[in-house]
Amino acid sequence: MRGQGIIRKYKEFLPVNENTPIISINEGNTPLIYSNNITNHISGNFNLYIKFEGLNPTASFKDRGMTLAVSKAVENGAKVIVCASTGNTSASAAAYAARAGIKCVVLIPEGKIAYGKMAQALIHGAITLEIRGNFDDALLLVRELGKREEFEIVNSINPYRIQGQKTGAFEICDSLESAPDMHFLPVGNAGNITSYWMGYNEYKKAGKIKSLPKMMGWQAEGAAPIVRGHVIKNPETIASAIRIGNPASWQLANNAIKESEGAIDSVTDEELLDAQRMLARMEGIFVEPASATGIAGLLKSNDNGQIPPGTTVVVTVTGHGLKDPEIAVENSKVKSVVINPDISSVLNTLEIT
Repeated sequence: MRGQGIIRKYKEFLPVNENTPIISINEGNTPLIYSNNITNHISGNFNLYIKFEGLNPTASFKDRGMTLAVSKAVENGAKVIVCASTGNTSASAAAYAARAGIKCVVLIPEGKIAYGKMAQALIHGAITLEIRGNFDDALLLVRELGKREEFEIVNSINPYRIQGQKTGAFEICDSLESAPDMHFLPVGNAGNITSYWMGYNEYKKAGKIKSLPKMMGWQAEGAAPIVRGHVIKNPETIASAIRIGNPASWQLANNAIKESEGAIDSVTDEELLDAQRMLARMEGIFVEPASATGIAGLLKSNDNGQIPPGTTVVVTVTGHGLKDPEIAVENSKVKSVVINPDISSVLNTLEIT
């Protein structure tokens, strides 16, 4: 059934019971889009699919985990949820709190959140606090608030977030009728790579798939603590959604990479912006900068000969491009042209006689 939400669809795999109120905005069921324009362009001899998570209710993958986290919070009697965020988590938490009729408090780095995401948190009525610091500073404060009975943390340190996000792997396998050979995705707080790996393993254990993919995680070069092997105190990247220097799911992500015989690497801001533009212009898929990190990683891996011929590859793109319209306008590298309101001006501008 379309539009039933991930809890109803996959409840046999989720920690819910008859007492769990389902707080849903019909998340999930996002398209898995076959991509041949990019593979043709890069002379790639593999099958590429794009999992477009920007078509969730608040336009990012965060809704998968948030529906379960908020549902369990309400089940446990919580009246206030709280999160630290670089943008997408705050948007999702605010929306699901509104749906549940409870309060939401979000802590975000001052001046480091994309305008579209800030708009979402505010319009949904969240109490929005800008911290003079980065995401990691905000998360430390959230952990302190979580020690108080009145607050329920809904960051990915909440295990229900990971449980909900694993349903993305289920949907991919349902669509392909198998697991992909390789799965590329961005890595910020590292909850997504952790949850996808969990989902694939649970589907294999249930007999729904026979193999597991290599998990290929990609960070922005200026915010790549897992790649570098140490905490980055002041991470910097244009990809605000993954501007995180001390990922909450660091060890779990490393486990996923090691167990799947995958890899973790980084791309530059220039590479991920090129990938954002390529995806938009070749496949008609508009994503925020962080979401293009997996595409940039795919291009880099293909250049290095790391994708075997005939491989089935999935790339998760995590958030819609309208999350960060200012960067998109700049990255388009084109400008609109103002003309007079007559057909000759149109044709002259288009250089058509």
